[in-house]
Amino acid sequence: MPRMADWGTRRLERGLGGWTRARLPGGVAEFVMFVLKQGWAALFGILFVFAILGSTVIWQDDWALSRYDGLFLFAVITQILMLALRLETWAEARVILLFHLTGTAMELFKVNAGSWTYPEGAIFMIAGVPMFSGFMYASIGSYIARVIRIFEMRFAPYPPYWLSLAFGVAIYVNFFAHHFLPDIRLALFAGTLILFARTRVWFYVGRSPRWMPMPLAAFLCASVVWIAENVGTMTQTWTYAGQDAFEMVSFAKMGSWYLLLFVAFVTVTVVSRAALSQSPLRPGLRTEINEIEPDRKAALEL
Repeated sequence: MPRMADWGTRRLERGLGGWTRARLPGGVAEFVMFVLKQGWAALFGILFVFAILGSTVIWQDDWALSRYDGLFLFAVITQILMLALRLETWAEARVILLFHLTGTAMELFKVNAGSWTYPEGAIFMIAGVPMFSGFMYASIGSYIARVIRIFEMRFAPYPPYWLSLAFGVAIYVNFFAHHFLPDIRLALFAGTLILFARTRVWFYVGRSPRWMPMPLAAFLCASVVWIAENVGTMTQTWTYAGQDAFEMVSFAKMGSWYLLLFVAFVTVTVVSRAALSQSPLRPGLRTEINEIEPDRKAALEL
């Protein structure tokens, strides 16, 4: 049976979609809905970026609570509210927790390797890494889990799962190993094309199916994350080694996020593989989705 939250968001989407289509040309209305639904999927991350910006403006040095601890408590409360209000499912929460742990492990290693630093102090801090940092990675996991559900996504033809899992592990390990061994990043970039160039990300904005190549989708997501990362460095929430104040984050970091998004996606599939198909999908995508996973019929969200 569909979840109660799905029925509410389904009505909300229909109402907003009808209002938009009545006032805008078809293509423009679909683009507006695409942007709104993307924003809805990235809700956790958007709120966190605003929290970073807002805390930079209002926080005072003599406050009893440090800014980093404030960000940590904000992230915890936001996560609890998203579950309580059924904006995330418990299955998605497991994905977010898993990515939170892998992200925190990377933070601990990278900070202590000197790749970047957190200049402020905090109570909720481990080995120089404030505990809110794990939620930055969790927000990416949250986005991927939610965007798959909100857009009724299917990934097809998807490479053999064991191969995608091994590839994700290789990317993750290289983030650590390149400090001691040759960096195989270029080979990993090539691997994203070899493995996923044929994979189409099928999705719905309105009634017609749309698709884009999976590497392109990862690149667009990496571009948005890179912009958000500049918010973090411009506010001095964290700083990269050798980076001057108000200097933009290197474009090379966009490549790092591009690869990390494949790690995030593979992490999501560890919990749920329902959106993966090794066979190409026909244009009648929604029928195939409903046949495979009937509960998705009501999984439309704004």
